Amino acid sequence: MKAIFFFLGFLSLTVSCQSQTFDASKNNEANAKVIKGDTIKIANEETEYEVIIIDPGYSSWLYSRALPRGYYSLSYLENKNQLWIQEWNNRVMQPQRFNPNLYEMQINYDRTLRYGYEVNYLIYNYLVYFQNANNQQLFGRVPPR
Repeated sequence: MKAIFFFLGFLSLTVSCQSQTFDASKNNEANAKVIKGDTIKIANEETEYEVIIIDPGYSSWLYSRALPRGYYSLSYLENKNQLWIQEWNNRVMQPQRFNPNLYEMQINYDRTLRYGYEVNYLIYNYLVYFQNANNQQLFGRVPPR
């Protein structure tokens, strides 16, 4: 299973060696659920991607403040994620300039892969939450929530 993990303000992507064509419509069937307190997990066996987000306060923020699924288009989420993740990775590479406790690991987000709506939705909202909770601005305007 390919996985995207979010742990306490740092991110990493674990990818298996298997390649596969992804159908974004299949990922819409995935269901986000809360497991063990502030851990959110989304898994879809068909696309082989899994997102696990462990960050105090994120699950309650997601369910109380995030805009509903379908509010943003998939292309909007993908574009914002690409910009924010690129800036995140730039900050990881500059620990003398940016707090290394916030930016611990790079995110290997491949813009050529179709992760689907649900994965992009969770990544986008985590990055909005992270920026607001830590008074950071990765790139452009951050929605106030």
